[in-house]
Amino acid sequence: MSYASQQQGLTGPKLVAMIIALSIVGLVGAGMVIYLAVDAVKKTIERVTTVDVTEEPPPPPPEEPPPPEEQPRPTSPPPPVAPPPPFNIAQNPPEIVTVQTPPPPAPVFREATTAPAAPPGPPTPPKVSKARGVQPKGQRQWAARIQENYPRRAAQEEIEGTVGVRVTVTADGRATACSVTSSSGSSILDQAACTDLERYGRFEPALNDDGAPISASWSTRITYKLN
Repeated sequence: MSYASQQQGLTGPKLVAMIIALSIVGLVGAGMVIYLAVDAVKKTIERVTTVDVTEEPPPPPPEEPPPPEEQPRPTSPPPPVAPPPPFNIAQNPPEIVTVQTPPPPAPVFREATTAPAAPPGPPTPPKVSKARGVQPKGQRQWAARIQENYPRRAAQEEIEGTVGVRVTVTADGRATACSVTSSSGSSILDQAACTDLERYGRFEPALNDDGAPISASWSTRITYKLN
């Protein structure tokens, strides 16, 4: 009996159920095959990506060959030295030839042209000097004060006399550095004359050529006389 005749006992519903069962088994098998294939691909990718790549070090630079040694240059022999030419010493001296040269031309004198002189300017007026000597200032007043200040001792001893004095008048009109030029014969009167003249004397100072006050000397005579 053939296989077809043996399966005649399968009905329609059984056949459909068998087909469905075989489809499920096929799908499961195909899914397992796909899962295994994907897993294998993942492992392969991991192996490829985890490979360490190490760079090889660069090769060392080539060594430079040593410079060639300098070869000594061949020295050429020195050039031959020619002997000096012989001197020809003549027995007769050379002839002297005289040449007559004409005299130089006479110099030509030309009159120099000079520009006319400028007319003289006006004469400079002479500078007026403002110099002057020392002049007493209010001499009557301070001479009277000197007479009033008659030395007491000289008055008691009735001493009289005339004293010549010289003082230096400063630029501000004060008398200083008094000295006796002629003595009265009494040291009391001589000393009193210098002391009182420096104390009471007033002056207009001397002036230089520009009119500026300067120091100068001034001389006078003071007479002491009792009434």
